[in-house]
Amino acid sequence: MDAPADPHVGLRSGSTSGLAGGAAEAHLNGNGAHAHLNGHRTHVGIGGRVLVLNASYEPINVCNIRRATVLVLKERAEIVERGEGALHSERLTFERPCVIRLVRYVRVPRDVHRRKITRKAVLARDAWTCQYCGRQAAGLTVDHVIPRSRGGQSVWENIVASCAPCNRKKGNKTPREASMHPRSSPRPPGPTVFIQLASPRIPVAWEPYLVAA
Repeated sequence: MDAPADPHVGLRSGSTSGLAGGAAEAHLNGNGAHAHLNGHRTHVGIGGRVLVLNASYEPINVCNIRRATVLVLKERAEIVERGEGALHSERLTFERPCVIRLVRYVRVPRDVHRRKITRKAVLARDAWTCQYCGRQAAGLTVDHVIPRSRGGQSVWENIVASCAPCNRKKGNKTPREASMHPRSSPRPPGPTVFIQLASPRIPVAWEPYLVAA
């Protein structure tokens, strides 16, 4: 999950300290991004992660500081939350983005059903909790609610987090046969799950935008 969906979407002015508007052009190399704005050149390091919100404030992505800064300089996004420190050019100082918002709404394809189902994504969706006994045990596995040998599919709606003892106890049985039903109905995860996987250490400034997602 890196850059927002369509890099060619035209957006209006962003919030940048000392920025008078105008087009920005980014020249990238292995060490970072060199952005030119009205004749001024700034070096943007590639480290750090930035939360990307849609125009509706829905979290949709995580990108690096380089990409976020270029979007702001190109007036395609605005800074919602600022990080510590600043980015400097020869003459100007730019605010360091921590959370940015796209100024124009971007339709994000709801293709979660086609996303690769991974163990980490299932465990993150289920809050690292066994869906049968409710314990946050070490060494969690994933379980097909309806076993594959009984016709169960490998889809989000049929896979849950399970501790090893519960997985062994349920075995090849259906929930009814084993008297073991998931504590919550499994479903495709929202964008927050993938954001957490892309950035395991969630900055405090991100939290208000992820709670409702």
